[in-house]
Amino acid sequence: MSYTPKVAVVILNWNGIKYLRQFLPSVLSSTYPNLDIIVGDNASTDGSVDFIKSEYPGIKIIQNDDNYGFTGGYNRVLEQVEADYYILLNSDVEVSPGWIAPVINLMESDPLIAAAAPKILAYNQKDHFEHAGAAGGYIDSYGYPFCQGRMFYEIEEDKGQYQQSKEVFWATGAALFIKKDRWHEAGGFDDRFFAHMEEIDLCWRLKNMGYKVMYCAESAVFHLGGGTLNVENPFKTYLNFRNNLLLLQNNLPFWRAVFVIGVRIWMDLLALLRFLSEGKRKDAWAVSRAHQNFVFGLFKGKKSKAKNKANCQLPTANCAKGMYKGSLVWAFFVKKRKHFTDLDQDRFY
Repeated sequence: MSYTPKVAVVILNWNGIKYLRQFLPSVLSSTYPNLDIIVGDNASTDGSVDFIKSEYPGIKIIQNDDNYGFTGGYNRVLEQVEADYYILLNSDVEVSPGWIAPVINLMESDPLIAAAAPKILAYNQKDHFEHAGAAGGYIDSYGYPFCQGRMFYEIEEDKGQYQQSKEVFWATGAALFIKKDRWHEAGGFDDRFFAHMEEIDLCWRLKNMGYKVMYCAESAVFHLGGGTLNVENPFKTYLNFRNNLLLLQNNLPFWRAVFVIGVRIWMDLLALLRFLSEGKRKDAWAVSRAHQNFVFGLFKGKKSKAKNKANCQLPTANCAKGMYKGSLVWAFFVKKRKHFTDLDQDRFY
């Protein structure tokens, strides 16, 4: 009898009892034979823990003593989880019974595969991709992340155009499959991120270490999205702009990082002016605070977990696989290329 890897689905919760009520039943319907389902709780005050203990006594609960965000919360919880594979699953995701096996089979096929994600579709519009991951993540030369099926705010209908599993640049944190050994080898998430883009940083570090990140087209989940921070929240704006700079600092070779971060700061200032023109003063201030926090962090010498970025010498290294050679901003807003398939495929590493 062949060995079936042990898998742990780990859902991080913070005051999300309504999502646990709605989506936990689908997770419990998973048919994978060697499975633990665990809820990690970031000191919720809405009765989440009591609800799970009462309604789902078979689910293991790991409680943190404070809200450490997505990054710190998972880092602490996963120190206490034993499995061959971790699946970091958002609490607002609906899954089908057979969603796990196709991804695990793909990852078992190659020892260099460290992380992967299924297709991410929208819960409220199930024939369309969802913003946070879609059909696998990519990044441009200036650090702008995008996906097969989603570029900026343009989200595609799923017409079967991305039905091939393939190596990508990053796998979404909404349903992130990762080998336990690779998680610990990479050091987990960078706590400084708190939330947003932490999975891109982790995947980039894994690629700098010589591993692969995959998109598995044979599995799909349905993500509600915006459960903790909606799109209009200025704190989300702050995290996205601040964390994008941390992402570049962490993973690019030094002089390349200096150049790209310099360009990005000017591009971010254009975004700040756009927010002001639209009357979104809180978002404009969030961009300014993001820059301030990033610069102050440099002077304070806050440490990155990216120990291996010197091994990645762009543009020839394999760690660039899935990076777009050029500016997504230029392609999308100037050349009006709204879909992933509109991009010149020869411009990808």
